[in-house]
Amino acid sequence: MDDIREVMDAVGSESAALIGASEGGPLSMLFAAAHPERTAGLILMGGEVRERTDAEWPWGEATEEEFEASMATLQERWGKPGRFMEYFAPSQDETPWLTEWSARLQSNANTPGSAEAFMRMAFDIDVRDIASSIRVPTLILHSEGDRICHVENGRFLAREIPGARYVELPGADHVPWFEPDRATGEIREFLTGVQVQQEPDRVLATVLFTDIVGSRDRSAVEGDGRWQELVGAYDTVVHSQLARFRGVGVDTRGTALLATFDGPTRAIQCGREIERQVMRLGLEVSAGIHTGEVERLGDDLAGIAARVGEQIAALAEPGEVLVSGTVRDLVAGSGLEFKDRGTHELRGVAGEWRVFAATD
Repeated sequence: MDDIREVMDAVGSESAALIGASEGGPLSMLFAAAHPERTAGLILMGGEVRERTDAEWPWGEATEEEFEASMATLQERWGKPGRFMEYFAPSQDETPWLTEWSARLQSNANTPGSAEAFMRMAFDIDVRDIASSIRVPTLILHSEGDRICHVENGRFLAREIPGARYVELPGADHVPWFEPDRATGEIREFLTGVQVQQEPDRVLATVLFTDIVGSRDRSAVEGDGRWQELVGAYDTVVHSQLARFRGVGVDTRGTALLATFDGPTRAIQCGREIERQVMRLGLEVSAGIHTGEVERLGDDLAGIAARVGEQIAALAEPGEVLVSGTVRDLVAGSGLEFKDRGTHELRGVAGEWRVFAATD
């Protein structure tokens, strides 16, 4: 709470709305109850009440015996690809890069020893007795199938916090990072009183999708330390070339990148230059490029063009930049040369697509 006050004071904020996700919920609840004059609103997402399971509170994550058994293996599990996302965000079960991402997240966030200390602290938190003392506007969002924090935690808070608005979200993701539209709409309405529908910003853009070839196998061979160094160098190359060719990074998924350009020639040049420079690192990338209409929703990107670019990249050989027939036609007269790679069906995209490899 002291940290929250210091930050608010430093930026001149007299009051603010707090969002407490998961074990951030108890801290936000305590601050709201102790400092209602500084709390404009309280938003709880997957908020925990008590982690320990007992006869009185059967919705905790584990009994003390189960918890200790889990802690006994934490040192060897921490930072390793595992089943974390299966519980944290089941909606992303079929998104392979998240397994590696979650392992990197753990390694970058904490040492195994600090992680255990944090979990032991969280296991003992119990905010049942303070819920009824909260007297600020409160919004509670909780997924009905939450596998980390049982939905009864959210329902309890809705009963105990006077005047709280409770929204039970479909699905089982612990926090709505990956399917955020419903949650952000509720939050916007809670804070402003109006449910604003975002108008999609539809524009023609060239999308570049690129990824390190065999990143998962390579990370296992290199080891965590060396692999993190390589990925850091790869990120430097990618972002320097995006700046050079006026590309805008839209989405980063582990070692994969989705970027947009206002012209296809620069997208191809950027893809080829990334390919050449990462070869010096001993890495290979595959890249796919397509030009089409996309929808911008804030910082997010939607539309078939993004999917086409990703699927074309999946067809590319290591070190190859593939483009759609649309891109090849648009850069006629640019001096760029291409080799026909045939016609393909793309997963999740209707029709057949002519694909070409950009050559020197």
